[in-house]
Parts: sequence; structure tokens; C-alpha cells
Amino acid sequence: MEIEQLKSTATAVRRDILRMVAAVNSGHPGGSLGCTDFFVALYFEVMNRKKDADGNPIFDMDGRDEDIFFLSNGHISPVFYSVLARAGYFPVAELATFRKLDSRLQGHPTTAEHLPGIRIASGSLGQGLSVASGAAYSKKLNGDKSHVYVLMGDGEQQEGQIWEAAQFAPNKKLGNLTAVIDLNHAQIDGTTDNVNSNRDLAAKYRAFGWYVEEMEGNDIADVIHTLKKSQEDPDVPTMILMHTEMGFGVEYMVGNYKWHGTAPNAEQLTQALNGLPLSVGVTDY
Repeated sequence: MEIEQLKSTATAVRRDILRMVAAVNSGHPGGSLGCTDFFVALYFEVMNRKKDADGNPIFDMDGRDEDIFFLSNGHISPVFYSVLARAGYFPVAELATFRKLDSRLQGHPTTAEHLPGIRIASGSLGQGLSVASGAAYSKKLNGDKSHVYVLMGDGEQQEGQIWEAAQFAPNKKLGNLTAVIDLNHAQIDGTTDNVNSNRDLAAKYRAFGWYVEEMEGNDIADVIHTLKKSQEDPDVPTMILMHTEMGFGVEYMVGNYKWHGTAPNAEQLTQALNGLPLSVGVTDY
């Protein structure tokens, strides 16, 4: 896709996120909006995904010979669901069932619902890097040359299990693993610095043996460039510190941790949607 097409898709995804959480007055819009550009770049430009003759995605849990992605901070499920739907994994209209009874689109992703594109149940923070490391190690042992990606939150770095996986991946020379931290400096109870400061994450991961990069997560071109660069060394895993703004794309949400898990009311939804006009040929669900 051209950059402008990707930006148009990102705008549609942001509208999806807002409408989904507002409809049920529940969900996590802040981080979802901030990570939208990353998800759009990853799924529409970077990852090598299996497709049929008509270009429709083919999903199986094995994930052999294709790039795979794990969402560790599962509370930002709205952006994940929207991008999966708009990438063709399930009907876009199904986004209207978000967080409703008997929906496949639960508040946190779950494999029990058999939703195409979902590889792990996530939301209990700290587990995604371990799962991704295991998948990358499996691919390496199987001679599978494809890549594994995982997204985590910066508040999530306060979990101890993260640092067990951080030690494992370099020791196993998992150059087929790219981990990304959404560095928006916000979590549900306040800023990460005030709650439990992560201090110098770059220095920490370098000390564990990772190659560390930084990127602007709300710049699609920079996301694409940095993610592709992360695949260069076959023996060293990459950790990307992704700088984003919580609530990016919605003026009154930007940088405010209070939108981590708060849905907009009807008036706020209208205001937000008015600031995110759809491009010609792109529709809401």
C-alpha cells in the first residue's frame, strides 16, 4: 500500500475503535488509538502473511512459513480486532458485537472463541514476550525463516516474567524475533514514572543482549522502516521502543492517561469522529 492509503486505513481503524468502545461504554481507547499506525503498518505492509489466490488471508494456529504476531497487552483489543477485520480475517460488520454476550470479540482476546488472527489469550500482562520467544525458537529449530513480532505496553515492563524472557531470547540467538514496547508513559493508575518507573529501558535490554532501536509509532513510514530493519541480524533479537501518544488522533484524549480505560460518551464520540473524516471509498462498519 502507498503511505496515503495506509493513513486512510488508520483513520478508519481509529473510527472503529471509538465506535466500538462507545457502543458498550467499555474498553480501552487510549492505547488502541496510540498503536493504530503500528498495527496498520505491520499487517498491511510489513508481515508476510499467508493468502489464497484471491488475496484473502489464510489463518491456522501452526503459523508455519509465515510471519506471526502476538499481542501481549490484550486490553488494546479494539485496535487488534479492527485491523484483523479490515485485513480480511473476519467480516468488518462483526466489530459491532465487541464486548457483547456470546461475541467472539471479547474485551481481551481469547483463543476459546476461535477468532481468526488470535493466537493467544492475552490481557494478563507479562506473558507475551515469553510466548513470542517460544514461537521464535520453534521456528528456528524447524528451519522456518519467517519472523515473529510481539507488542507489549510500557507499564507491562513492571512484570517479572518479562525479564525471564528478555534473558532467554538473546541466549538462544533469536534474531527472528522483534519485540515492540508501546512507550506512551501511561498506565491505568497514572504515568509509568509515577506508578513504578521503568528508568532506562534501552540500557536494560542492551545489557541483556538485545539490539535496541527506537521509532516514532505515530509515523507510519518510520514504523515500516524500523520494523523491516529489525530483521537484519539472524542471531540477535530486536527490541523497539515505540514512542506514541495515548489517544493519538483524538485531540481531547492525546497524552491523557485517564483515557486508558474510559469510553467516550455520545457527545465526545461525535466530536472525535468529526476530527477523523473518512476517505472516499472507505466506510465504517
